[in-house]
Formats: sequence, C-alpha cells, structure tokens
Amino acid sequence: MNNITDHSVLTAMLAPAFFLTATASLLLSANNRLARIIDRARTLLRELADIEDQTERGLYERRIALQRRRSLIILRAGQLLYGAISFFVGTSLAVAVDTFLGHRLGSVPVWLASLGVLAMFAASLLLARESTLAVTAINEEMDHRHAQIRKRAP
Repeated sequence: MNNITDHSVLTAMLAPAFFLTATASLLLSANNRLARIIDRARTLLRELADIEDQTERGLYERRIALQRRRSLIILRAGQLLYGAISFFVGTSLAVAVDTFLGHRLGSVPVWLASLGVLAMFAASLLLARESTLAVTAINEEMDHRHAQIRKRAP
C-alpha cells in the first residue's frame, strides 16, 4: 500500500464513526427514556396497590399497560441501535479486511453500512412512536386530574 491508499482506507474506515456518534446519541436517549418509563411504571404500581375504586383501578391498569407498551418499543429501538453500532463497526473492519485481501469482499462494506443506516432509521421510527405514546399518556393524566379538580370544585 502507498500513502494515498493508506489515507483513503483510513478515511473509509472512519466514515462509519459519524454514524456511530449519531447512533450512540440515540441509544443514550433511548436508555434514558427507558429509565423514566420504568420509574413511572413503578410509581403507578405503588399507587395502584392503594386504590380500591374499581373504575380508578381500571384507569391505573390502562396506564400501566401503556407504560409496558412504551418500554417494549424502547427495548426494540435499543436493540436496533445496538445492531446499527455492530454494523458500523463491521463496516470499518470490512474496509480494512477488504484492503488486505486485495478488494475481494466486493460490496460487503456497503451492505454493512446500509444495514446500519436501515437499523438506525427503524429505531428512529420506533422512538418517534414511543414519543407519541408518552404525550398521549401525559395528556390523559392531565385530563383526568383536571376532571377530578372540577368534580371537587363547588
């Protein structure tokens, strides 16, 4: 290899690092969201234990079910993001191996990078869906509390 080839190979190996940075940022956000969902579900479960009114219990059970749905969506998004990281690291390794093998891997690095981007895209869609559910949950809770306050007002 010569200096120009070395430089182009290193550049090609580092290109997935930009995707890795974006993926890591999304993964950090997803993990923080998952922690908040778990905290909220635990709070709802503690509150549910003290509720005797069946209508109110049903409401809390629906809220808990929504938190479960949110946590599963975040879990899937996280799995996709970990997969994307693996594909991007695989892309860098494939570029290096391809160079040493005299470019015998063909389009393998491109496929790995494409799969990483696709996994990131799918995870982003799931994160957007979970955000919608989070807003739905908080709006429902605000509406319910507002209705309770109005009932108590003379």
